[in-house]
Amino acid sequence: MLTSPDDLRLLVPAAAASLLLVALVVILLRRRRSERSYVARLLDREERLKLALWATGERYWDYDVASGKLHRLSTDTQTRNHAVDMTEDVIDGVDLVHPDDLPMVRQRLDAYLAGQTGNFLAEARIADGQGDWIWVRARGRAVARDADGRILHIAGTALNITGTRAAERELRISSEVLRSMNEAVAVIDRNFDFVSVNPAFLRMTGYDEGDVIGRNASLLDSLQHDAAFYQHIRDQIRKRGRWNGEIWQRRKDGEEFLCQIESSTVYDKNGELILYVTVLNDITQQKRAEQELRYLANFDTLTNLPNRSLLSERLSRAIVRAHREDNRIAVLFLDLDRFKDVNDSLGHAAGDRILRAAAARLQQTVGMHHTVARLGGDEFTVVLENLDSPEDADRVAREIIMAFEAPLLLDDRREIAISPSIGISLYPDHAHVPTELLKQADTAMYQAKAAGRRTFMRYDDAMDVAVRQRATISGALRKVLDRGELRLVFQPRLALSKARITGVEALLRWHSDEHGEIPPVDFIPMAEESGLILEIGEWVLREACLTLQRWRQHGLDHLTVSVNVSVLQLLRGDFPDVVNRVLTDIDLPPSALELELTESVLMANAEHTAAKLQAFRALGVSLAIDDFGTGYSSLAYLKRLPITTIKIDKAFIGDLTHDPEDAAITSTVITMAHSLGLNVVAEGVETDAQLRFLASQHCDEVQGFWLSPPLDAHACLAFIRNWRPVAQGSAAPSLATP
Repeated sequence: MLTSPDDLRLLVPAAAASLLLVALVVILLRRRRSERSYVARLLDREERLKLALWATGERYWDYDVASGKLHRLSTDTQTRNHAVDMTEDVIDGVDLVHPDDLPMVRQRLDAYLAGQTGNFLAEARIADGQGDWIWVRARGRAVARDADGRILHIAGTALNITGTRAAERELRISSEVLRSMNEAVAVIDRNFDFVSVNPAFLRMTGYDEGDVIGRNASLLDSLQHDAAFYQHIRDQIRKRGRWNGEIWQRRKDGEEFLCQIESSTVYDKNGELILYVTVLNDITQQKRAEQELRYLANFDTLTNLPNRSLLSERLSRAIVRAHREDNRIAVLFLDLDRFKDVNDSLGHAAGDRILRAAAARLQQTVGMHHTVARLGGDEFTVVLENLDSPEDADRVAREIIMAFEAPLLLDDRREIAISPSIGISLYPDHAHVPTELLKQADTAMYQAKAAGRRTFMRYDDAMDVAVRQRATISGALRKVLDRGELRLVFQPRLALSKARITGVEALLRWHSDEHGEIPPVDFIPMAEESGLILEIGEWVLREACLTLQRWRQHGLDHLTVSVNVSVLQLLRGDFPDVVNRVLTDIDLPPSALELELTESVLMANAEHTAAKLQAFRALGVSLAIDDFGTGYSSLAYLKRLPITTIKIDKAFIGDLTHDPEDAAITSTVITMAHSLGLNVVAEGVETDAQLRFLASQHCDEVQGFWLSPPLDAHACLAFIRNWRPVAQGSAAPSLATP
């Protein structure tokens, strides 16, 4: 059926409305789909944000500047389906931050709000909600501003850095420790190329960091080891993972140094080699110090000979070898004769030079294959091995004594004559242990001293008795003055030209209530060794002067008295004052006193001694050289010494009429002394023949048993007063005592 135009006019608006409605529905549907898509995208982005925050461990935060409130988003993982959930909380920022870190956070925030920094960045401790504090690093920027540009909101993320901060702290500590270590540390890769070194390494080797990094460790190899040695060490490190030991290394300037090295390997978590770490210590000085300590512990620093400790060790080993091989060993104990006198006279510096020269002479004589040691002072020991008989030791002892016949040449080109006394002990004849062998050799040496010095003695059991007796006498000597056991005897001296007794020599004697008469040759050396000679010597001086003063009161005012003086007294700084005080106290003129000193003391250092003797000559005291001709004379020095008298030793007088050499020596001494204006006294005159010869040579005075033995004070006074020559005014041999 056809539709009328009116109907069409009615249908058009309806159709349009329907189309509009359909269009609206379509638009609504599209908008709804679009909204659903947008929401889905938002949900997806939110989920992605959650995943990102969860994966990085960071938290999102939003800070309201005006209120100070902080909005935090945190993520959690649900264990059921591993979904990520996000929670939000709001907290006051002041309550969140640790009080100690709050001032710093506020300072950083104020700086950002003021535009001084491009973003907000701070590391601080915050509450973790479980009563603990964690370190976080917070970063943020402005997300909202007011019309004036002031920041209203700041948003950002916060990362938990507690573990990282602890690791960084440990790394900083480790780095600082490496920088401050005295030990050099080097990190080396698997090819032994340097990766890193600390400052101590650079100081030790002299290299700069740029000189080392990337170069091989062979840069430090020393020429003291070959390449195979270093390669072996590196192979050991590769094989075992570590190595330690001492090797020589070389600095940049070529100087070599001894190094203590400890190398270890650093592995990754899979056990794969990453790097080698090497710690180096320069022990050059330490080793030198150790060597010096070992040297000081085993060697004498003055002579470079083994000391007592090393001698004992070597002697012990020698005994073991001798026992195993059934050989004989000899121990020679040497002591330099009168070294103390020489040392005190010349000074300790010269004494040290003498000891060095004596040590060299001794080692040269016995050979380098025998041990020569210095025990201390002027005592030396020689160990002789593989001896066939005791006579072999005697032969070496003779060679040593003969070697010292030639003077020692000192560093200052001065010559000194000195002799040794030697004691010998034998293994296994005398002892089986080092201490006993040394003790017995020492005992034998003292017997050689007692036998007249410059000789040797082999130990026997009887010597121990003498040693014990010596110790007993030494103890008694300390009480000798308190007990009044000392006395003086006097031996007259005759002036040949005047046929008149003009003086006496005071001689010391000791009679002990316990030990009887003790010879001066036994106790005077002990008194010198102990220092008692100073006290005893002053007593002798005073007693001799008192005796002479009493004689002078009996009309014998022409007499003089001679007193023997020890080197210790001579070297005593105030001895001239002691002499002057004694003379003053007794009221004895200085010209009545003569001091006698042995030739060895005077000639040891004539120039040094001359200065000391001048003080006595200034007092007016006469000075005599006793035992002239038995020491190491230097006639050229006689004119430099303020000596008034020379006493010819009785060793030359005894064979005067039978030995042409003694006669020639005596004549020469008299002529030489007279040419120097010196008085000459002959000691030990016992026969008419001796007297006739001395008179023919114009000797000034004689002393000895021909005239009189030593007498006590009363007997000597009577002898002098009653003595008359047979022919008055004559010095003929017929002179005789009444």
